[in-house]
Amino acid sequence: MSTPAMPADASAVYRRYLSAVMFHGHASARACDLGATDLYALNILELSGAMTPGELATRTGLTTGPTTRLIDRLEQAGYVRRVPDPGDRRKVIVEPVASPAALDQAVAPARQRIGEILAGYSPEQLAVLFDYFARATEAYQATAEQLRD
Repeated sequence: MSTPAMPADASAVYRRYLSAVMFHGHASARACDLGATDLYALNILELSGAMTPGELATRTGLTTGPTTRLIDRLEQAGYVRRVPDPGDRRKVIVEPVASPAALDQAVAPARQRIGEILAGYSPEQLAVLFDYFARATEAYQATAEQLRD
């Protein structure tokens, strides 16, 4: 079995993919009456669990003022709550308590189409794809931290 050749415009193909993912994220947020950063923060909290406002600021790339307003918006909408840190009562922890009701409906068409695409790959190809996702996640997170420092 031969290995497919890299397209001549591989960088452009990849950048179009990343742009489409970001565009879909923004559209999904709008469909839920949220800002893209609000939905991004909710995703971070759902994937990583409760964290301090400072940790959330670091993960979103926001400064403290915008992070406080972000948490206020999410708390007012019923998606997060602030609770005392059990290890230090002077601190608070932000924990997710709900997801936007419209989110599943907003992302269902993309999930279905992506599922159909993935169904066309062999188990070995899927293993490579998901290995890439895991390794690329680490690479992007590490380099984002370097850029922030």
